[in-house]
Amino acid sequence: MNSQKIFVTGISTEVGKTIASAIIVESLKADYWKPIQSGDLDNSDTHKIEKLISNDQSVFHPNSYALQTPMSPHAAAEIDNVRIILKDIKTPNTSNTLVIEGAGGLLVPLNDKQTIADIILPKYKIVLVSRHYLGSINHTLLSIEYLKSKGHEVAGIIFSGDEHPTTEAIIKKMGKVPVIGRIDEEPYFDKNVIKEYAERFKSNLKNL
Repeated sequence: MNSQKIFVTGISTEVGKTIASAIIVESLKADYWKPIQSGDLDNSDTHKIEKLISNDQSVFHPNSYALQTPMSPHAAAEIDNVRIILKDIKTPNTSNTLVIEGAGGLLVPLNDKQTIADIILPKYKIVLVSRHYLGSINHTLLSIEYLKSKGHEVAGIIFSGDEHPTTEAIIKKMGKVPVIGRIDEEPYFDKNVIKEYAERFKSNLKNL
């Protein structure tokens, strides 16, 4: 299938990848796939996104690995007595746009040799989620440079959290990455809030 594949990764864990993924899924009426889920299997990222989506076109594809413990995938897999094998992580077949959500940052280990970054295929378009905290400029630029070193381009960046103009400006200038938008520090996220962001980001997402 030649449908667009969008890989959502973050500069660290807990930076807002799942909310960003929900917005992209809703905006493009895309399918969603989380290859590796560690912990929270009863309230996984797939469950969370299903609850935030209003359209009836999105299909939610099963995890390749659903691990019991909320830890780095390599450690969670060891506890479950399984080994994560890259070739068993197969992109779902769909004619729809597919949003793929990573786990943590790019160098989160899957096993002794491979990381989340190794899941990213050349055909994937990469959206990087950056959240403002002390050190986030470094983490964002490192993530962009690492992806470039592996032959990938970042198609766009989404900022998460309260506006920080000087941080956003220097990342945009030095990273040379288009900005899709910023997700504010909202009191809560529900279907209506996600739908508002989906509309706001739509034109930039369609230009990925």
